Amino acid sequence: MNKQLPIGPIMIDISGTTLSQYDKEKIAHPNSGAIILFARNYADPEQVAELCQQIKASRNGPILIAVDQEGGRVQRFQNGFTRLPPVAAYAENQELCAEAGWLMAAELLVLGVDFSFAPVLDIDCGVSQIIGNRSFSQDPELACQLASSFRRGMRSAGMAATGKHFPGHGAVALDSHLTLPIDKRDFKSIYSKDILPFKHLIKEGLEAIMPAHVVYPEIDELPAGFSAIWINEILRTQLGFNGAVFSDDLSMEGAACVGDFTERARLAREAGCDMILVCNNEPAAEQVLESTPIKHNPTREQRLLAMQGKTELTTQALKNSDRWQSVSQQLIELANSYAE
Repeated sequence: MNKQLPIGPIMIDISGTTLSQYDKEKIAHPNSGAIILFARNYADPEQVAELCQQIKASRNGPILIAVDQEGGRVQRFQNGFTRLPPVAAYAENQELCAEAGWLMAAELLVLGVDFSFAPVLDIDCGVSQIIGNRSFSQDPELACQLASSFRRGMRSAGMAATGKHFPGHGAVALDSHLTLPIDKRDFKSIYSKDILPFKHLIKEGLEAIMPAHVVYPEIDELPAGFSAIWINEILRTQLGFNGAVFSDDLSMEGAACVGDFTERARLAREAGCDMILVCNNEPAAEQVLESTPIKHNPTREQRLLAMQGKTELTTQALKNSDRWQSVSQQLIELANSYAE
């Protein structure tokens, strides 16, 4: 048996509900470290559990499996999963927030998914359509409280949390998937409001953070995900964050301003990202896997391995539990009653 590969610094996606030979070869690449799943990769819980096993069997070493399963508009797996409300709904149902974090995490972990990119820590400023009710609240203090509860629930199930989109995407109207938003506020305004939930959860041991593809020209001309000022100086040094930094997807239009995919990956890496996401673009993913230097970095690897999910439950044990049945029913009712 060949020596195990360490976890790589690139997160890629796959095209279908099973692995092709091409997928297996990409997963086996020394620079691969994680797979992100989308709705197209999902048919039902049994299929995705099998897919997760195939992914892990295709790599000689650790690999993470992630998904966006926030709730509301952003819930990739639906059929066979509890329908989750947008997190803004918990402001009126605060006692359900930690239980929702637990259920979201538990339903994924039993199938072999390591983590969901959650919670969203952006403060809704009433202008961003892409954030909106994905934010816990327009009130920073309440957002801190609810995000903390949701993360606590995730942790109790055995899932690490990822706060996004640092330092805050809620004050810009434009969608960074489609264009490059610019937030012209000064540092004091951002620090006293948007950064509060990040600061709060970092103190509680938040495991990972995803920066925004947003430019804050008062601080740096580069988008936050490519900025050593934001990642190394502010996030790591000022806020004392020691966890993993995941870039947002390099295929988004908000990332295009810094150059081609090789250049985007290089800048993100040099700015301090531990894991770089390249999704929905096979040639770009291949380009980044090949162009990224293969380097052993124990600090980065340790941060990423902390994202591995842990559960002793089976799907059957979870679904048979009184806790899951009660929380699932409450969340479905809340999702149905909450106006999107």
